[in-house]
Amino acid sequence: MFGRWLRRTPLAWRQVMKEKTRLAIAVAGIAFADMLMFVQLGFQDALYDSATLPHRLLEADLVMTNPQFQTLFSVKTFSRERLYQALGHEAVKSVSSIYIGSGQWKNPENRLTRAILIWGIEPDAPSLKLPEIKQNATQVKLLNHVLFDRAGRPEYGDIASKLQRQGTLEAELNQQNIQVTGLFTVGSSFAADGNVITSDSTFLKLFPERQPNHIEVGLIQLKPGFDAAKVQAELAKELSGDVRILTPEGFASVEKYYWESQGTIGFIFGLGVVVGFIVGIIIVYQILYSDVADHLPEYATLKAMGYSDGYLMRVLLQEALLLAVLGFIPGFAIASALYQLTYAATLLPIAMTTSRAITVFVLTVGMCGFSGAVAMRKLQTADPADIF
Repeated sequence: MFGRWLRRTPLAWRQVMKEKTRLAIAVAGIAFADMLMFVQLGFQDALYDSATLPHRLLEADLVMTNPQFQTLFSVKTFSRERLYQALGHEAVKSVSSIYIGSGQWKNPENRLTRAILIWGIEPDAPSLKLPEIKQNATQVKLLNHVLFDRAGRPEYGDIASKLQRQGTLEAELNQQNIQVTGLFTVGSSFAADGNVITSDSTFLKLFPERQPNHIEVGLIQLKPGFDAAKVQAELAKELSGDVRILTPEGFASVEKYYWESQGTIGFIFGLGVVVGFIVGIIIVYQILYSDVADHLPEYATLKAMGYSDGYLMRVLLQEALLLAVLGFIPGFAIASALYQLTYAATLLPIAMTTSRAITVFVLTVGMCGFSGAVAMRKLQTADPADIF
């Protein structure tokens, strides 16, 4: 009868559910380890995504930059003449330019200055895929008028609230008085804690030392029916080597590679994932080891009944897998909630993704499987004589 009951009820499930307190501790520990891995991976991806968001917002089929471009933090210029040369290609519909520079914003409340990224655009030409630019196009054309990034760091001041109350706001940028007449949303990144968009004429007024014919980014719009990759290759061949032709996605990849290659960011977040993995291994190992130690006579009895070491080891691995699944579910739920809270508080582009969920689940299974494999050493010592 014992044998028939044993076959009807999976041994691994019974062992896992037998000690409710121990199960709760194991699930909580695995959930904590999973949450830690989710948070580290989520913040790493969010920071990379925020750093490359402006690149993906460019309203262009192809982008022209200086071949030495690495990051918006220290973008290099090239001659606008190269952009006009690209206009001669049969596939090119139109071109436009963007100036980019780091300026000094003075907080209207405490008068403290902070670096901010300034985008100088042609108001009537394609620039960034932000609806606020078109909505405020008339205002942006006016000299000394700017749009402010509502998702920037709070150290710039409570600009958004004041602007909504007053309709316009006077501030100081690069020691010049400007009028904030609208808002947009991009957010802080590695390159900047905030952004300001203005017309090309206002930009050159804010940076009087700049040469008007030297730009940071050239935007190329293609005619319908032309392949962007083919045109990219042809323009790269036709134009001088002092410019580089990229797709917006390729432009973003250059920025992302720059920050990845610095090593610090990836190392810090990678270390957090490793710590979470190790914490999970220790917790699961302790649970499984205690389970084996507490029920060693039962395991020895099963051996005496003819069950092999291989069977018992499979049971232990099944316990580990069950713990992985039971711990992953709350870890996933908690991490998803933390992502939403983080986005609401910081506007960082952080959200749960399928690929990240799969990655953490695989790590969880590996973590629990490794713990089970280590705990097997105790199981191998089970002997029928132990029941006496």
